[in-house]
Formats: sequence, C-alpha cells, structure tokens
Amino acid sequence: MTQAFLIIAGVLAMGLFFKLPAVLRGGRNPLARQVTGLLVLACCVFVFAAPSSIIAMNDLTGITNFSAPWVYSLLTGFCASCLLLIVKWRGGRRLRRATWWVYGSYGTLLTAVWVCFFLGDHHIERVRDFDTYYANTPWLREMIVLYLLGHTVAVVITSVLLWTWEPRVRGTGWLRAGVVLLGIGYALNLGFDVAKFTPVIARWTGRSDLDWMSTQLAPPIAILVGLLIALGFLLPHAGEQMAQRWAAQTEYVALGALNRALHEVPTASAPVALGRFASLDMRLTYRKTFIRDALRLLEPRLDLAQRDRDREFHLSRGTSHAKAKALADAMAISAAVARMSRPDSTDAAARTLRPASDGLGDLVPISRALRNLSRADAVRGNAGHPESVTS
Repeated sequence: MTQAFLIIAGVLAMGLFFKLPAVLRGGRNPLARQVTGLLVLACCVFVFAAPSSIIAMNDLTGITNFSAPWVYSLLTGFCASCLLLIVKWRGGRRLRRATWWVYGSYGTLLTAVWVCFFLGDHHIERVRDFDTYYANTPWLREMIVLYLLGHTVAVVITSVLLWTWEPRVRGTGWLRAGVVLLGIGYALNLGFDVAKFTPVIARWTGRSDLDWMSTQLAPPIAILVGLLIALGFLLPHAGEQMAQRWAAQTEYVALGALNRALHEVPTASAPVALGRFASLDMRLTYRKTFIRDALRLLEPRLDLAQRDRDREFHLSRGTSHAKAKALADAMAISAAVARMSRPDSTDAAARTLRPASDGLGDLVPISRALRNLSRADAVRGNAGHPESVTS
C-alpha cells in the first residue's frame, strides 16, 4: 500500500512539474497559484497517508497517532483547495462571498479537528484502522465525523460544479478531457466517503464486521481517485504540449523536401549546423528562416505566368484548388532553381519571367507537392517549357 500511495504522489508531482512554468510565467495569477497549492496538498496527502509515513510521523513528533489529525488536515485542506479552484474557475458575481465561505468554514473545521484530537484519549497507536478503532471514543469520534463530513460536502459541491461546467468546455480538446477526468475522480470520492462512513456508523451500533470497508476498500478507491485527479490536472498541460510538439515535428519533416530543393540556390545563406542537442523549435525556426530567405532570393526567377497555367492544368484534371496551387508552386520553384544553375542565366533575363501575380502559397503544401511530384512533372518543370501544359 505504501508503494501505491507514493506512486500516486509521484504522478501528482509530475502534474506539478508541468504546471510550474505556467506559475512562474503567470506571476500573480491567482488560478495558477491555486492549482499549484492544490497539487502540493494532493502530493502531501498521499505521502503522509502511506503506512510507513504514519509510523515515521508518530515517532518523529513523539505523539501517539499524531498522523491522524495531520492527514485529516491535509485532506481537508485539499478538499477546500479543490472547491476554491472550481469556484474561481467558474467566476460569477458571488465569487468573493463563496471564497470567504470556503475559508471560514474549512478553517473552522481544521481548528475543530485539532481541538478534538487533543481532548480525546488516543494513547493506542492505530496505523490502518484509526477511524473504526476510535469510532466510539469521546472527542475522537467527533473529530472523525467532522473530517468525513467536510470531505463529503466538498466532494459533492465540487462534483456538481464540475459536471455543470462540462458543457461549457466542450470542443476545447484537452481541457474538456481534464474536466471529465476530474469529474469522474471527484464522483468516485463519494465511494471513498461511503467506505469510511459505513463502518464508523456500524461501530456506533456495536458492529465491527464492516471494518474491512475502511481498511481494505477505501484505500484502493483513494488511489484510483488520486490517479484520476492527477491525470485531470496533468492531461490539459501535457496533452497540449505533446500536440504542439507533434505539430512542430510534422511541420519540420514536411518542409524537408523544400529545404533540400533550395540547397542549390547559390546565393542563399547556408543552413546552420545546430547540433544533435538543438531543440525542435530551434531547428524548425532555422529551417523556415532558410527556406524563406532562399525563396526571397529566388523570387525574381519565378515564372508565375507558367505557374498559373500549371495550376489551371491540374484543376482541369479534377485536382482540388489547394493541391493544384501547391503543385504549381512546387513546379515553379523547381524550374527557377534549374534556371539559376544554368550558366546562360542572367538576372536581366530572369526578371522578365516575373509577371504581376499573387505570391506563393503555404510552405508545407508546396514541400509535400515537391516530394510527391511525378517524374514527368519534375522533368517538365526543370525543362522550363511554358507551352508544355497548355499544348
């Protein structure tokens, strides 16, 4: 059980790691600080709720069962933090009033938990079954009920707020996925409360046969809830970063054909050797910069009139407008590079090939068109025969 709790704490710490850059950039952004505090509390709950941590905390403080109110306080603070975060996310005219209600009610609850603990008799250490063992002990009974009630109220309110907010975030991709996971996690938290409350109430009636719900059923539910909540906070940030990285990688690879074709432009600045440890964003930026510089130098040699005829030719064969434009642009670039490499090519002759027309399209479709050009199209484009398409 200790290992499982620490694994969930590690997953939550990963979510905190993904959130830290936004917190550092956000400065005084209250929502960023709220999420950070929530994740820190969630990590602490699972770290200190592990059986080995409970024993270590009791030994460290020298107070028997000190870990019980400590973990209850962390859990109560986490619930209050979740409630505050959802309230601030949703906003509204009653935000200030709701915020102070959460601070006041849960601050009072935390104070009451510690007062009840020190007033009660807790001299027998219970690592796994504190709730059920002390369910009938004066003051400790009230402490257990208070923390369970606080947890249940926070879970119910947070779950309702999340599921009523879910329709408003539809179509937002990773954010909606995170909200759904959080909604499921908080809804399952109700199962945790049932598994904790039921054996406590059974103890009040003199039954101890349901203690297994608190010691064996509740911990796995808590682990599943922690995992879902961790993923709920982690997914929007990690998913967005992965999507951006995938898009950048796709664009970098797609521009490869155009990048290679323009290496033959003699006056273009040579591509910079970035090394194996250069970031993807840096490599993509240098590749796009080199391509734009090369195209700018190649522009006087582009026969845009022939490019327009090539586009019409592809359109007449049923090719889509976007693909026909990309194919025509690719052929125009290929032909211009070939003209530049011929010894009889001059700038004065080249400038006569540039009519007043619209410029080149997006670089990625052009690069893909260059890669997919048929051998006949490539030969025709390199030969520079304007009449070949219209014949």
